[in-house]
Amino acid sequence: MIFLMNKGPFSHTIHTAVRKGMLMLGRRRGVMSDGLKEEIAKELGFYDVVQKEGWGGIRAKDAGNMVKRAIEIAQQNLPNK
Repeated sequence: MIFLMNKGPFSHTIHTAVRKGMLMLGRRRGVMSDGLKEEIAKELGFYDVVQKEGWGGIRAKDAGNMVKRAIEIAQQNLPNK
């Protein structure tokens, strides 16, 4: 449970939305599977950093490139219209 420190005019509304599941606070869950992330990290050449430091050790540029590559893979797998 997340507690809001400020008692502003919308604090009751926010608490109600969180309680009813209409609003999520905190970290979002990852969308990519670990296997896909590892495959892309190997392809882009920074998997060694992931092994040594975990996902938090990669550079922002590498994370962006990983997302870009995942989008490319997803688009390639879409059925043609």
